[in-house]
Amino acid sequence: MGTKNHTIVTSFILFGMSDLPEHQILLFLIFLILYLLNLLGNIVMITLIVIDPQLKTPMYFFLCNLSFADMCLATVNVPNLLANLFSKSKTISYSGCIAQMHFFITTVVVESFLLSAMAYDRYVAICNPLHYTLVMNRKLCSLLAAGCWTISYLHSLLHTLLMSQLSFCGPNTIDHFFCDLLPLLKLSCSDISTNEIMIFTEGAILGCSSFLCILISYVHILITILGIRSSEGRHKAFSTCSSHLIVVTLYFGSAYFTYLQPSSSYTHERNRVMTVMYTVVTPMLNPFIYSLRNNDVKRALIRTIGRRLIPVQTCKASCSN
Repeated sequence: MGTKNHTIVTSFILFGMSDLPEHQILLFLIFLILYLLNLLGNIVMITLIVIDPQLKTPMYFFLCNLSFADMCLATVNVPNLLANLFSKSKTISYSGCIAQMHFFITTVVVESFLLSAMAYDRYVAICNPLHYTLVMNRKLCSLLAAGCWTISYLHSLLHTLLMSQLSFCGPNTIDHFFCDLLPLLKLSCSDISTNEIMIFTEGAILGCSSFLCILISYVHILITILGIRSSEGRHKAFSTCSSHLIVVTLYFGSAYFTYLQPSSSYTHERNRVMTVMYTVVTPMLNPFIYSLRNNDVKRALIRTIGRRLIPVQTCKASCSN
């Protein structure tokens, strides 16, 4: 304990979602289905964007990045949660816990930045349509996507390095289903003032900047839509960003409800449920929201299925002859 970076605790125990044995099978099935739907939906979305030439636009470029981040976000936590549901020890090594926290922070932050980039894309498309192709060129889109991933990784790396300098002397039970930043800090027997300062300064700046970017973009979008005289034009303009607006509301709504609720109403059970919403449920819903509410995606899916079925039917016809 005298050495700052000396760690006495070599593993942590994750509380999980429930300590009642009768709930384990049901929870396992629920999270397994959610995880498989996440993989299926996002893999299909990425495949469509990559192979369909009609989806080679900035919006779908960012959506491809978002789908990949959605898969990463669920993969960081869900497989370990599924394994722990039938494990008696429910332990995770110290290094494994720090690694899980690192990749969780990276994917959570990159999602918020990607949603901000997509909001800016919709702002340019609706408020400055004549300059859209000039502004949202391939170079800018690549720089925005690279910036989202790089800043998110460096942000996570900062908190990971600060966490690795802390000592953990026990207890080692994390009242969560994965290694999150705040539950880990509560278990440290070192001075965590530096960690807290960085969370409330650097972390708050990044979180608020992405949210403000989305908010400002949609204020301008709303003003522009209300200025359109024809109802058909307003409907068409709003439909181009409705899917993104739903995803933003689900993601930021559940995330901010988790971290900004008053301490008097805080409970571990509610915190776990809300965390599941933005780390498991929302990443699973994203591809289905975009596919069900987006005619371009539905047409691309029909074209892709058609291209796969036509050769098969042609082969059957030639073979029968």
